[in-house]
Amino acid sequence: MADGLPSRFLEACVVVGPANDKLKELSQFLLQVNGSPLPLLDPEVLQVHAPQFVSKESLSEPAVRNFFIKKKNDKPVFKAGNPKEETTEDVRVPKDLDLVALPQLCFPGGLQITKDQKDEQFHFLVFTDMFGNQSHGVVLQFSRSIQEGMQNGHRHLYRSPRLYIAYAICVISKHPYYNALRDCLSSLLGQLKICQMADMEEQVKEFSAKLALVTVPPPGQLYVVFNLRPLTIVLPSREDKNHPVIDLDLHLPLLCFKTRELLQIIASILTEQRMVFFSSDWAKLTLIVECFMLYIWPLHWQHPLVPILSQQMLDFVMAPTAFLMGCHISHYEEVAKLTDDLILINIDEGTVSCSGCHYIDVPDTPQAAAEHFKCRRKGLQLHYDLEMVHQRSCCNLNELRMQRRQWQHSLNLDIQNITLELIVNMFRDVSDYLNHEHRVFNTDEFLKTREPEDQPFYKKVLETHIFHSFLKERLNGKIDKFTQMDLNTQTEDKRLSRSLDYSRRPTIKEIKILRNGSLDSGLSKRLGSSLPDLDNKKHLNVLKQLSPTKILPEKSMITPVRPVKNFQLPDFPSPLNFTNILHYFGDLILQLNKAISASPAVDSFLLARYFYLRGLINMLCSKRLDALSDFQNLYKTDIEIFPGELVKTLADSLQIEERAQAEKRPELRWLICQVKKNENSEHVESDCHVRKFELPKTPMQLEEFVKCTQQSGIVRDMATSKRLFEALTVGGPKHINPEMFKVFYTFWKQAEAQDIDLPVEVLEHLDNNECVYKLSSSVKTSYGVGKIAMTQKRLFLLNTCRHGYVEITKFRDIEEVKISAASFSLLRIPSLKIKNSLRQEIFEANLKSECELWNLMVKEMLAGRMMADNHKDPQHVQQALTNVLLMDAVVGCVQSQKAVCAASKLAYYEKQRQEVPIIIPRPTAEALKHKINPSQNMTNPQSVDALLYTPGQLTFPDRDVDGNPKLWCALSCGKVVVFDAVSWSLKQNCIHLGESRLNCMMGLDQEQVWIGSQDVIYIINTRSMLCHKLLTEHHGEVTDFALEKLNTENRSSQAQVYSCSADGTVIVWLVPSLKVKRQFHLSCDRLQSIQVYNDSLWCGARDCVMKLSPSGTLLCKISLPDDVKTTSFSRVTLLMEKRQIWTSFTDSAELCIWDSSDPVKPPNRVTLPNCSGVTCMIRVKDQVWIGCSGGSGLSKVVGKIFVLDSESLKVEKELEAHEDTVQALFSAEDRYILSGSAKRDGRIAIWRVD
Repeated sequence: MADGLPSRFLEACVVVGPANDKLKELSQFLLQVNGSPLPLLDPEVLQVHAPQFVSKESLSEPAVRNFFIKKKNDKPVFKAGNPKEETTEDVRVPKDLDLVALPQLCFPGGLQITKDQKDEQFHFLVFTDMFGNQSHGVVLQFSRSIQEGMQNGHRHLYRSPRLYIAYAICVISKHPYYNALRDCLSSLLGQLKICQMADMEEQVKEFSAKLALVTVPPPGQLYVVFNLRPLTIVLPSREDKNHPVIDLDLHLPLLCFKTRELLQIIASILTEQRMVFFSSDWAKLTLIVECFMLYIWPLHWQHPLVPILSQQMLDFVMAPTAFLMGCHISHYEEVAKLTDDLILINIDEGTVSCSGCHYIDVPDTPQAAAEHFKCRRKGLQLHYDLEMVHQRSCCNLNELRMQRRQWQHSLNLDIQNITLELIVNMFRDVSDYLNHEHRVFNTDEFLKTREPEDQPFYKKVLETHIFHSFLKERLNGKIDKFTQMDLNTQTEDKRLSRSLDYSRRPTIKEIKILRNGSLDSGLSKRLGSSLPDLDNKKHLNVLKQLSPTKILPEKSMITPVRPVKNFQLPDFPSPLNFTNILHYFGDLILQLNKAISASPAVDSFLLARYFYLRGLINMLCSKRLDALSDFQNLYKTDIEIFPGELVKTLADSLQIEERAQAEKRPELRWLICQVKKNENSEHVESDCHVRKFELPKTPMQLEEFVKCTQQSGIVRDMATSKRLFEALTVGGPKHINPEMFKVFYTFWKQAEAQDIDLPVEVLEHLDNNECVYKLSSSVKTSYGVGKIAMTQKRLFLLNTCRHGYVEITKFRDIEEVKISAASFSLLRIPSLKIKNSLRQEIFEANLKSECELWNLMVKEMLAGRMMADNHKDPQHVQQALTNVLLMDAVVGCVQSQKAVCAASKLAYYEKQRQEVPIIIPRPTAEALKHKINPSQNMTNPQSVDALLYTPGQLTFPDRDVDGNPKLWCALSCGKVVVFDAVSWSLKQNCIHLGESRLNCMMGLDQEQVWIGSQDVIYIINTRSMLCHKLLTEHHGEVTDFALEKLNTENRSSQAQVYSCSADGTVIVWLVPSLKVKRQFHLSCDRLQSIQVYNDSLWCGARDCVMKLSPSGTLLCKISLPDDVKTTSFSRVTLLMEKRQIWTSFTDSAELCIWDSSDPVKPPNRVTLPNCSGVTCMIRVKDQVWIGCSGGSGLSKVVGKIFVLDSESLKVEKELEAHEDTVQALFSAEDRYILSGSAKRDGRIAIWRVD
């Protein structure tokens, strides 16, 4: 049988107590010295029971290994068998088990002989190895009479006063099943009370062997249940793979501490203080500490964690590093005197204090988050009896326990949500200051934007190992409950601001909120950055007064959970020998088979848990191929719980015969190859360190400069960074000195931090989303004296006399901008003139030395606005605005005659406007609705390889489901980004699906999105936005999908999906079971499309178009025309109502339209003008939209879309779509067409359909 299984329940069971020879000596002493004080004894390990318990050689005898100590001067050595007998076989104790310290932890208060028999007591332990891996223990202490423990020859002891001594049984598991292990020991205790001391050993043996048969459930909503009479034991599962097991009462700290103390303890943990918990009850120490560890999730404590210290271990609290320990309350004064600056937490009194001082030097948690937590806590119902007063009395013990368990589970979920909200409110905008490409966190920028009263907290937290680990998880793209709550609670303003990526400034809406004092209205956007090198006295009045974190709505954000399902294990066999245990596992597999058969195919999550458990049991029974097959099934049910390390171990253990059989099974052969591939990729070390942004210390060439600007958050895209490099090196060497960059960075941050106090009258004239980005000095203008202000939409004058608002112009209304010389006395002063197309008068401003810069900035904003209006792409305004702000910083940095010349290098849009006039044909302008950039958060544009539109839902059973339609974009880097198709804001930044090209996408029942790639089909869950399933039956590049809805009378299934791959394979999948209904192979050159019509399949390849029966029988075939043999088919579109089959070619502008009723008949031909080849084609109503590559004249347009009428075969529209080839087309409910281009353009266009 397999050993070392990581999912087993029991790690070891240890019996601790006084040594028998010590008891004999002590008894003789007590008889001789009557009335002497009862001494303390040194506890020792008496027995160790650890898997593997069963061996094939012992078929009849009880299959339990029992270990005893043989004392030596150094480390104990354990041998199997009876201690009276000589044994030669050394048995290894679990390597992570420290048996030297364990006796003290089992008796932290000492082992005392007593005159009275004490009640049984439980306490809990946590063991941490040098790698940070934890084990968890539950200790049962119970008393037995000393006289009962003595052997023959000591009968006179029964005449002496009765004395008692305690024994301890410690059950250790890799999983924190505190309640379950306590229940198991409670069940054992009932047997120990009625058995003789001589029989106790056998009882513990059998108890350990039973627990060794129990496996831990996989993550999800399947619990494992088993009987240890008289109790039913429940093992809850982890909520997901990122979350720990929760098998304790999370409300215990809430009963012990008030809100203020709770937050003090959480702040102490997050700032990594040296903390010591105290209680008169040893059991409370570990449970309370573990609750706090769960409160700070997903942050993880990174330092020593020893919730129970025995008296001999008290000097541990003198360690200089951060730690979290626990002591008995009797040691409170002693510990407080040992060292200063300890955070002392008295659980019994509910107090928090500091050793060596009268106040606690721990910063408070952020005020807004703390107030929100306080309100949430008030709504919790913490008292079971009050909740159950209206319920009937349970007459069954297990029914009563189940009722209590359900109440506790519900309360635990509420507490998890509340504490997660607290953590989200503290750290929700951390991602705004992360650079994923270079793994940099801009600490200074993040810190200076915190509330003044919250800064001490963040200053300490940002330096901790806890926070560093949290940043690594964010940079690695971890999607957990924190990420999901953060995304689900973002306001639309926040999403839009991230989509447009405006430089951090307070919007007019936020300024209004501040002035109205409405900070509780749900302000979500993290405002402003500040300078790391500026004078701290210069506070940012607007930025720092606004709430730094988005506070969640008043109604609690409840994360819906799936209903829990219990799986009952068979009763344990008796006796526990090898044969009976094999029968037990056989019965267990039969039960799992029945559960799998009874589970509906639509409930794939439940099926995955059953497959996982069956795989573990098959592995225990050495049925390695069956185990691999079960784990392979997880790819089709829930890949999230796939045990990669376990499968790797399993694959490596295959025997020669088994490996040969696996090679004959394609799914197992693929699985083994995948495991080896992953193993090789793990050897490639990646830099997972999180760096802080620091100003450069050495001269930078172009490559280093681009990297530095991206890390600092100044510029994200590479093209703008290169233009900035040119601007800063005009007329000088092609490198940038550290001093130059520091000056530039300071000017850039000063511009962001500029405090602009706008009068109320001005605010009323501006839109809510506008920000003031640039303010001139006070100048004389034709509208009066004042300061010229620039937003992303307009120019206006802040009149210094009337403190009023005078609009100069909106950028889209500007007709002309120029510099002229105004006469003043004998001087000629340059002035800026702006002509508005809606007014006759010309605005003139004597900007003096600022004139040339403002001329550049206004022209760049005008050109960017023209580009945005013409292309319906608001990101052009954002890019122009970035260019303008960089110009301003460059001029401030250079401060010489060449400053304006240097800034002109950044006038990208103005240069484009002068070189290539923006001429948008009328059909294109009328049809184009909007453009978006799916690569907006990446350093370089990416090709849009596939598009998918999924419609919205009007009603939802769950509150967390977003009902808006969505646009899914597959990019050339193997990533998928998702947009809200109502606001066109970014919904999901990145779903990374490997490095291979993503060729096709298909939505299924609004619950799944199928994505085809090299050898594999990814299935994305639309709720979690995670890849939960993987189909691996294809052995070539998956190129297309087709969905066929079956007859509604067919109750066995609802639909089937056809998928095809480039090697000619077609697979038919049953939905929702994902079983292969059939598959067949076609002889063709690169199969690239498949469509279903009237029980027929139409497959398009490079060399032919085939009509097939559902079984794959060829019905007819259309080959390439003789005159185009040098090219190949690119796309096939069916218009069967008109009996048309449209085909296009890779390197030709010609279309062939075939008669579906007579494919042999020569086709009608259409030639597209100014086209070099067709890349995609789609039918919309009675039109055919065709994407191609081609261009002419001075136009930069390469990707065109032709709209043809299917009746007349004439071109109705010629749309100039993109600056690169049109790669993908998709129809959105026949109202809009979505087009995606290759990476030189990398944008998506949305077109109206007539």
